[in-house]
Amino acid sequence: MPFRYRLQKILDVRIRDKEKQLQEVRKAQAAVVKIEGLIERNNKEIAQTRINMRQADFMMYESYDNFLKHLYEKGENLEIDRQNAQAILDEEKEKLKKLEQAVKVLEKHKEHAKEAYIEEEKAAELKRLSEVAVQRHFARTREISEEDAEQEKRILEQLKQIENGNFYEY
Repeated sequence: MPFRYRLQKILDVRIRDKEKQLQEVRKAQAAVVKIEGLIERNNKEIAQTRINMRQADFMMYESYDNFLKHLYEKGENLEIDRQNAQAILDEEKEKLKKLEQAVKVLEKHKEHAKEAYIEEEKAAELKRLSEVAVQRHFARTREISEEDAEQEKRILEQLKQIENGNFYEY
């Protein structure tokens, strides 16, 4: 009978949960990358605005200052969003780590159960072979004892014939 792990359904559920959590981690990573891209784009826009401000008419400085202030506030908000997204990512990774540990525990248990099963199968096979060997031994012993008994009968018959004087019949 092939090995059948009794907790396989639980292991399958834990693996499925781990895969779902892995997808959540990937989504959280994508969110962090997206926000980092927005931050980078905002920083480039700030740099470009400063370059344009140097080349602009002095009458436009106030507008540029207001726009730069707006971009800095946007950058601060994006940084807060990035920190929140990073915190969410860290939480999701921690959940994933716990789920991976749960899967590893069951896989290790399955491995030990399979090794125990193999050992039991080997022991049962050895017992069957031992029983067969014992039966063969007793059968041979019986055959040998029957042959010995038959040979003893012949020898006794020959001795009787010798005692009766018939030397040439054996």
